[in-house]
Amino acid sequence: MNTLVIGLGNPILSDDGVGVLVAQAVAAALEPDGKQGVTITEASVGGLRLMEMMVGYDRAFVIDAYTGGDEQPGASHRLTLADLEAASPTQHSASAHDASLITALATGRRMGLPLPTDVVIYAVRVANIVDFSSQPTPAVAAVIPAVAAAVLNELTG
Repeated sequence: MNTLVIGLGNPILSDDGVGVLVAQAVAAALEPDGKQGVTITEASVGGLRLMEMMVGYDRAFVIDAYTGGDEQPGASHRLTLADLEAASPTQHSASAHDASLITALATGRRMGLPLPTDVVIYAVRVANIVDFSSQPTPAVAAVIPAVAAAVLNELTG
């Protein structure tokens, strides 16, 4: 199975880099020869560009930060596209300049693009996404190994 792991975020904006840090941990754990059929990458894109990155893969894992809600920083969730769609606002309000992942994937499928049928999102609740720092806050740093292990378990299980 051809699998893509995408760590989303900006690694110089403190907790916003959590997706990148998890992807790096997954890559390090799979080295030197454990990445057969797995592509691991980092990105700071969304919507249509994120969908374009998934073309040609059977499954995809997306790791990203989220803000808001009542949870403490460091909380993490495994979500499916159905979970994301249920939590998202109306998809008809999106434009081509800021399409949501759900809208972008639906568009790509309507165009006949070979997109993954299995997309898993690991979302980590963050505290600081505005201060310049290559280090996440302690609560977010503490959850990185657990999220990386969860992704690895799905990749190798």
